[in-house]
Amino acid sequence: MIPVKLNKRDFEYDIHSLVRAFYPGVEVPVWAEGEERPGEGEELEIFVFYEPHAIRVRLENGKGLLFAERARAVEEGEERKQRKNCLKALLYEMLSAHTGQALPWGNLTGIRPTKIPMALLEEGWKNADIAAYMRDTYYTSKEKTALAIAIANRERHILQNIHYENGYSLYIGIPFCPSICLYCSFSSSPIGVWKDQVDSYLDALCREIAFGAEAYKDKILDTLYIGGGTPTTLSPEQMDRLLTEVERQFDLSYLQEFTVEAGRPDSITEEKLAVLKAHRVSRISINPQTMNQETLDFIGRRHTVEETAEAFCLARRLGFDNINMDLIVGLPGEELPQVEHTMKTVTALAPDSITVHSLAVKRAARLHMFRDQYKELTFTNNQQIMDMAAVYARESGLFPYYLYRQKNMAGNLENVGYASEGKEGIYNILIMEEKQSILALGAGASTKVVQPSGRIDRIENVKDIKSYIERIDEMIERKKQGFRKYGK
Repeated sequence: MIPVKLNKRDFEYDIHSLVRAFYPGVEVPVWAEGEERPGEGEELEIFVFYEPHAIRVRLENGKGLLFAERARAVEEGEERKQRKNCLKALLYEMLSAHTGQALPWGNLTGIRPTKIPMALLEEGWKNADIAAYMRDTYYTSKEKTALAIAIANRERHILQNIHYENGYSLYIGIPFCPSICLYCSFSSSPIGVWKDQVDSYLDALCREIAFGAEAYKDKILDTLYIGGGTPTTLSPEQMDRLLTEVERQFDLSYLQEFTVEAGRPDSITEEKLAVLKAHRVSRISINPQTMNQETLDFIGRRHTVEETAEAFCLARRLGFDNINMDLIVGLPGEELPQVEHTMKTVTALAPDSITVHSLAVKRAARLHMFRDQYKELTFTNNQQIMDMAAVYARESGLFPYYLYRQKNMAGNLENVGYASEGKEGIYNILIMEEKQSILALGAGASTKVVQPSGRIDRIENVKDIKSYIERIDEMIERKKQGFRKYGK
């Protein structure tokens, strides 16, 4: 445990995330004067003092012995963002010196590093000036700085025809999967348990679709993404019903991208792919996560490596010319040779894009809940593995186009999407950059209303499937009230 004591509560999330980046897996309780002390730190305790004209940080061992103390001057009326940057820079410098570590992303703790260079590019900054600013302000490595700036430039090019003010994107969630993977933390449920409720779910979803289409009838729909879960757990008839209703309710004439996350190879059939093709779905994702059978069996993905290749080739034969494949680095027991085998096998199929995720074990994942059961396993990701993946992508004609990070990621690294020219996932960029409103429908869906000021307001649906079905009128009313309050 590494407790952090504040003289008053402020920037707790940033402090907690940064300390955890240096000490992954260690409990970091943050508490303030006047609150109950959470416990003693065994090796390190951190104290943060907010003063009128300075921020002071002290590192002590568990017995009160001073390791280091530093302060940074701040103006009393200084903007909150500047005060936060000052604190994070100070804390990063001290923890870096104390541990001997330099984090690849420096003191950046947010999930969207590309938003920084994107905003500066839009202000007219040059790449070299942005790089210097990121290294000086956030201590990002040269490699990560270059990656973020390169992706931001590509994103600007990809998004040049998006309707920001009078447009929106649409997300529809199908919260069912063939089985639940060991690492999963999404709002999904095994289809076997819910097979008798799928039509009731679609009944409720179609009601929300009708409301959403009416509410957004005066806006331009740029991208449409059907995700989950695994949408292809629906039968061909159920998928046809859903897509027919979407086409009936929404104006798709301006649509720049229509993605269905086919996802698990064991849910894909020729009949389902034919339905997607008939409804002019332009992009699908077939996600093996790994091409090592032993790992697939362990994490609970009930399909084979061969089935992944068969599903991919089937989609190609049916005419799909924009296929993404998702991979995860840091799965239990996988080191560089296993990941390289996956990259070699996947790139041999020649997908149009590959998304390389660094495993993030979240609180809801069974892998985290039962961590004692798996404590002998290794969860390895490092820069060498990510660089190797990038080389395989580049040699296949795929280049980075979007990037995001998550808490508790293996190796404190990132997720990167690689794509050939013109095959990038536009919706992926929009949801990360948060530059356009997203109407989200279905259980667990979160609508984002982006204001002209840049402020983002969210309208949440309940995650539980049964509750969503039974409370669909309430979900619709939430949106009515939210749209009335926030505008759209």
